[in-house]
Amino acid sequence: MARTSFKQFKEKALADPKVKVEYDLLADKYKIIDILIAMRKESGLTQEDIAQMMHTKKSNISRLESHNYKSSPKISTLSEYATATGHKLEIGFVRQ
Repeated sequence: MARTSFKQFKEKALADPKVKVEYDLLADKYKIIDILIAMRKESGLTQEDIAQMMHTKKSNISRLESHNYKSSPKISTLSEYATATGHKLEIGFVRQ
């Protein structure tokens, strides 16, 4: 029997309306995390580097960049992270 690929699994799971709603609720969180990681890597910095610049521990940066982290970061934390990577935080809303 052939193994189910992740893509196939995801398609089947998202066919369930309840799963799709929960998945969509997490989309913004995952997007932010992906952007944070990309900014850090683009800047050539490690989590330790960011932690030192933000006067915190590496474990806090690791948690901030984790998809498993249950809490939402403060805007001030995101702003500090952006500054450490040479960016500026901008927040906006888009009509759906």
